[in-house]
Amino acid sequence: MRIVISLAQIDVALGDPDRNLTIVKETTAEAARRGSDIVIFPELWSTGYDLENAATHATPVDRGIFAETAELSRQFGIHIAGSCLSLMGEERYGNTAVLYDSQGSALGVYTKIHLFRLMEEDQYLVPGDHLTLVETRWGSLGMAICYDLRFPEIFRAYAIAGARMVLLPSEWPHPRLEHWRALIRARAIENQMFVIACNRVGVSKETTFCGHSAIIDPWGETVIEGGEAPILLTAEIDLDLVEEVRNKIPVLRDRRPEIYRDKIKKI
Repeated sequence: MRIVISLAQIDVALGDPDRNLTIVKETTAEAARRGSDIVIFPELWSTGYDLENAATHATPVDRGIFAETAELSRQFGIHIAGSCLSLMGEERYGNTAVLYDSQGSALGVYTKIHLFRLMEEDQYLVPGDHLTLVETRWGSLGMAICYDLRFPEIFRAYAIAGARMVLLPSEWPHPRLEHWRALIRARAIENQMFVIACNRVGVSKETTFCGHSAIIDPWGETVIEGGEAPILLTAEIDLDLVEEVRNKIPVLRDRRPEIYRDKIKKI
């Protein structure tokens, strides 16, 4: 089964959702013109890391910037994913990704469960408390956000549950570009799935973001990868490759979790 995916590697204007939404609308229109089934935007694409003003930006996931994104999905007939600041309760804010279908309906909602202390997320946000596996017409997919990439348990859980790909909106900075490139490849290889990783570019609060958005296939091969400038990357992938790889090297069937849990020998 084939699917066309666009990665919207954009710069993000700090604390300026109107400006960012204009860019997202233009980019979504171009992705739809290319025949993409899904377009993915970076983490916190509407505001960047303007976390100290979360109370101003955050809304419930059925209102504000989320509702405007849903409308873009309807308008252009395309699935859209990417994270924004959400209101999760009184003075409680999350970093939340929603996957909308081409009719503007929310197929899945995921709030980042690992907060990144180096960007002070733990000071302003609350973590999510569950993973999100989404059933689509292309099969199951998992959702994760940026720093979650460093926690292989997430990706393995999705693989065991049947996910054939994981969507990963990110704001991954320099100087850890090589970590990004190594980890997206590792998560794809060890779980024999597609990793769809959309990172931002540009500079914000003296942090430079490293781009290199990419689609990595279940063999760990790069389907497409950007550099460090704004770009809309588009590629077609064949999700049947997941079953082919998993049957050829049956990693998931060969797991022995009872030993990993209970049989650690201390010497």
